[in-house]
Amino acid sequence: MFRKDVAYRLGAAMLALYACSNQAAPLQATQYGDFDRYVLALSWQSGFCQSMHDRNRSEPDECRLQKESADKTALLTVHGLWPGLPKSIAARGVDERRWMRFGCATRPIPNMPEAWANRKCAAAETGLSLTGAAKLSEDMPGAGGNSCLERYEYAKHGVCFGFDPDAYFGTMVRMNQEVKASPLGQFIAANYGKTISRRTFDAAVARSFGKETVKAFKLSCNGNPAYLTEMQISLKAASINMPLSSASFAPQPHPGNCGKQFVLDKVGY
Repeated sequence: MFRKDVAYRLGAAMLALYACSNQAAPLQATQYGDFDRYVLALSWQSGFCQSMHDRNRSEPDECRLQKESADKTALLTVHGLWPGLPKSIAARGVDERRWMRFGCATRPIPNMPEAWANRKCAAAETGLSLTGAAKLSEDMPGAGGNSCLERYEYAKHGVCFGFDPDAYFGTMVRMNQEVKASPLGQFIAANYGKTISRRTFDAAVARSFGKETVKAFKLSCNGNPAYLTEMQISLKAASINMPLSSASFAPQPHPGNCGKQFVLDKVGY
């Protein structure tokens, strides 16, 4: 057990260093940088697509063209990386709920153009390099094409901080790859299509990053029986450029709505 743990941590660190070496720069806010955490949102892609189908939403290309993969961790994809409410903005009367709803468009500051979820491609281009875009497409199926998820995410959660686009999206990709390579990623792959318990999911998180990190994971489910659609992971801002470890995570108040059991949905409806 000890050897496996050491091997994983060494492998994760090497993976993170490789990813960081391919980023333009470390992720750093050049304005409104007085916040203490990020939320890394990772989708369970087949669950997300199932929820779109169940709610009679327009089927995006990444769902319509979705195919089975031998590597089941490939279904763990990037939704976004959301900085917490900066103290300088909170001081202007903005609360957490308003900040999460409007992000960079929050009034009175940052007061930037609002990005609309139903018109993602209307948001401005991100400035992401061709190399960065190619890497992102592997971990964010909704990037580019007719979905433009990366434009929406950067307009809402990135542009007002002055983030370098390659560092911003590269950080998401790097951390997603680390989660997929962890015991948690292995647990998810091994239970593809199965009903699992929150207890066993939490145990896999604890094996990966430490017992206390379980409190950093908020899980979202849809349907009856419930199936996983997304995990939102709370991370300390000060650790964002380091490989994921027990020191990276910050507790959050709500564990999500997934209940005691939920399904890791398969591809298809």
